[in-house]
Amino acid sequence: MKALNLIVHAVMVLFLTIISQLGGIAWLAARFLPKHRFSGFLAFYVVLSAGAVFIAPMTGRVPLACIASESDAATSPFFCALNRQYVTPDLKAVLTDLSKDMQTAHPDTQIRVLDAGFPFLSGFPLLPHLSHDDGKKADIALFYRNARGAYLPGRTRSPIGYFAFEQGPTECESRPMSLRWDLDALQPIWADWTLDESRTRHALELLSSDPRIDRLFLEPHLKDRMDITSSKVRFQGCRAARHDDHIHIQVR
Repeated sequence: MKALNLIVHAVMVLFLTIISQLGGIAWLAARFLPKHRFSGFLAFYVVLSAGAVFIAPMTGRVPLACIASESDAATSPFFCALNRQYVTPDLKAVLTDLSKDMQTAHPDTQIRVLDAGFPFLSGFPLLPHLSHDDGKKADIALFYRNARGAYLPGRTRSPIGYFAFEQGPTECESRPMSLRWDLDALQPIWADWTLDESRTRHALELLSSDPRIDRLFLEPHLKDRMDITSSKVRFQGCRAARHDDHIHIQVR
């Protein structure tokens, strides 16, 4: 039983570390409170996560806002709860400027940030992403309209912003050992909204013209559909996750 108990705890530490970076530490700390292990874990996790907001800037990462607003780019409470809202100051400035510029061109626009990065340690992977390991990358959601054609501020077709794909032609073949998941069974259950092409195109134009941007990842069929010609907008490759449900941003 002791061996099984150790295995369970090891799996929990690994899982919580993978999804939140700090969760594994909180789980280990809670072992010193055997009678209040779950509540102890929550308490330690909240303290560690709150502390990261103040400590991470000393190491070069800053948190994004967790509540949507018209004046600033924000992620969702879901990603904030998992400590996945940290970026470099340069990337935060890019996202803030994007939010302001989009507001000027398209009032009421909200920039919804999805996965960004963890608070500490360059090189620490933010799974399942292949490159979100240094605070210089973030994903932003696409923009949508409802059936009446009205823009939906900060809304996404799926609950977390990922996996609701814009369908289009691709040269990628289905491969078992890749992160390119089509998730065909899920597509019918997502909200039946249409892509707001004018906002999406303008955001891509603003980002691709920003000298601080190194590259953007987007599926080729969406790049063609948006009539984007910038060489900064690239295809991520067939082994990486699809990028027709979000835009990947990377600063220099």
